[in-house]
Amino acid sequence: MNNQVVQQQKPTKLTDLVLDRVKQMQDTQDLSLPKNYNASNALNAAFLELQKVQDRNHRPALEVCSHDSIVKSLLDMTLQGLSPAKDQCYFIVYGNELQMQRSYFGTVAAVKRLDGVKKVRAEVVHEDDTFAIGANEDMELIVKQFIPKFENQDKPIIGAFAMIKTDEGTDFTVMTKKEINQSWSQTRQKNNKVQQNFSQEMAKRTVLNRAAKMFINTSDDSDLLTGAINDTTSNEYDDERRDVTPVEDEKQSTDKLLEGFQKSQEEKAKGVKQDGNSNEEQEANGEEVADGQTELSNEGTIKPADEADS
Repeated sequence: MNNQVVQQQKPTKLTDLVLDRVKQMQDTQDLSLPKNYNASNALNAAFLELQKVQDRNHRPALEVCSHDSIVKSLLDMTLQGLSPAKDQCYFIVYGNELQMQRSYFGTVAAVKRLDGVKKVRAEVVHEDDTFAIGANEDMELIVKQFIPKFENQDKPIIGAFAMIKTDEGTDFTVMTKKEINQSWSQTRQKNNKVQQNFSQEMAKRTVLNRAAKMFINTSDDSDLLTGAINDTTSNEYDDERRDVTPVEDEKQSTDKLLEGFQKSQEEKAKGVKQDGNSNEEQEANGEEVADGQTELSNEGTIKPADEADS
């Protein structure tokens, strides 16, 4: 009984810890969240969602995943201004590691946060649709014509393209179906039924992720935001797979962080003011958790099935 209480309390403290860390970043690292984004509400929604997440063996994610990976996933989500309540992200278990991945809507929302971005969109091209590409005077790829037809909706997908419109112009990214399939074959969710049953949404997500990565890497935006977006995207791919077993130093730093946070909460409850050294020690430990964030997509309300990796 006592173990169950402890397991239920720890994730709550983790979400409080992330919120505390985000507030520190806003004060010291010029982190700017969307005006209508409530980080506390998003973290609460994530906590509720995490209670439903299981690994492939149907074990609760909150029991099998390391504290480090839970903290990083929640922090990644918050830095990008996302919320599972809006179907902008979801959580997946890989071994003992928790990862947050963006939906199509989540990628759109994250990219729109970058300076100068006015519109973000992706579309699929079906067999017999009218589609033509070209190049502008700067030798940049452009979509010259796209005329989808209703009668082609059930025909095979032959490709997809994404558009990111900014104050300076419009960037296009185009992928053939072969390129999309190749990208899917390199993900951790290869041969996933979601890719087969919801191929339109997944194709749009894939091409938008590629467009976002190319755009972000040439932007001058905050390293906190761009790093989180890039890390989230790379999480999906086998060729960028990270060791899912936290190194001992990372585990100790997270444990220290949790202990410090718990102590501060107890002292606040007793009305005891912390001294400067305690705050500095917490902040130093917090920096360690924020470092090395891991990067992250799916469309709308569609959520991958059986995608946990043992």
